[in-house]
Amino acid sequence: MKLILLSGGSGKRLWPLSNDARSKQFLKVLENDKGEMVSMVQRVWGQLQSAGLSESAYVATGRTQVEMLQAQLGAEVPLIIEPERRDTFPAIALAATYLYSMESARLNEIITILPVDPFVEDRFFYAVKELETVLETSGADLGLIGVRPTYPSTKYGYIVPLSDEPSTLYQRVSHFKEKPTEYQAEELIRQHALWNCGVFAFKLDYMIDLLVEKGLPIQYEALRKQYGQLPKISFDYEVVEKAEHVVVVPYEGDWKDLGTWNTLTEEMGKTIIGNGVICGESKNTHLINELDIPVAVLGLSNVVVAASPDGILVTDKSVSPKVKDWIPFQQTPMYEEKHWGWSRVLDCQRYEDGHGVLTKRIGLAAGKNLAYLMHTNREEVWTVVKGEGEFVMNGNYMRVKPGNVLHIPVKSMHGLKALTDLECIVVQTGAWAAEDEVVEIYSGWDDVMRHCLKM
Repeated sequence: MKLILLSGGSGKRLWPLSNDARSKQFLKVLENDKGEMVSMVQRVWGQLQSAGLSESAYVATGRTQVEMLQAQLGAEVPLIIEPERRDTFPAIALAATYLYSMESARLNEIITILPVDPFVEDRFFYAVKELETVLETSGADLGLIGVRPTYPSTKYGYIVPLSDEPSTLYQRVSHFKEKPTEYQAEELIRQHALWNCGVFAFKLDYMIDLLVEKGLPIQYEALRKQYGQLPKISFDYEVVEKAEHVVVVPYEGDWKDLGTWNTLTEEMGKTIIGNGVICGESKNTHLINELDIPVAVLGLSNVVVAASPDGILVTDKSVSPKVKDWIPFQQTPMYEEKHWGWSRVLDCQRYEDGHGVLTKRIGLAAGKNLAYLMHTNREEVWTVVKGEGEFVMNGNYMRVKPGNVLHIPVKSMHGLKALTDLECIVVQTGAWAAEDEVVEIYSGWDDVMRHCLKM
């Protein structure tokens, strides 16, 4: 069995900690068994390893999340990269063609799709393993996992099994109901309906045949070129609800979608993360502060206070899911994790003539490096404020330490490696430049030393 973990979304309901570059699954607000702070994606990947499933797992994601995934899971985790966001049907279709044409997966291979961020017990992934046997035994087109509801939720979709079938390892699916009213949810539970947790399994040839029927390429590179023309539609609507023979495996155990502040804080081991204090009169209140300045919460109960370089949120937990409706502005992410460390925007100014100044503080972990590259439209000034490293510009090498100021003119090739944990203040000046105006020459430092260094 091959597993595809879907990693996408902008996590607007967890603003201001989440943004386009750092979705909810990357927020390190959960504790593992060792008391270390981990993200949802790190927790899930650890559970896959415990269940013996990580060796056959891939992560399907967009370009903006690649560095974050590599930073949190490691560079060796196999990624299937979408050219742009197109919803779950295009993402799964692209992943299927990748396994078929790039990995030479067998057509009768079971492919299981699951979200990258469920909050579940370890035994949930043993239920995932059962899908392979269920598909082989039932002859179904699709196999799903349905969670036994604990209350009449209006946030989740429901899977309704055929009422006349006995309760076995799996049941045939009658139909689906998306986000019902509370009254409808109560009625669905009486019909033994299950929460749809977004786990699908099928044989690879089922998806390949479907693409052929739709006149779409079944070769990865060909479909990738046409990716922008695919409809933005979910896998549920495009495939699951149209399939003739669907079965569901009931799962009775803890399962949560930690997509809002009120649900996420229920699973946080600490009430305070970062620099701050909550007074004793405040009950069921959480503070998450990524800023250097302290935050104090006095006399507020059932509240979430979240502060990051992107903004500050103070919300009653009961209305926290509405945050995405009240944050109308768009902005460049002010904090990003990278495979080499992190980057925080300190100041950003754009001027009427099209020029701008962007000031950032960046941190490189010891042994990591920035790519050897060239900016086509801007110059930079770096000031080293912490640590030691190696700097190469246009083939010239120098060791750097705190106090060194490095001037990098437009179209100068340059790169930096941290010998110890290293931090710089970076000031970028020139035409307003996006990432695609960067020309990368070498990504590995060994290549820089081999090809670029003037001895």
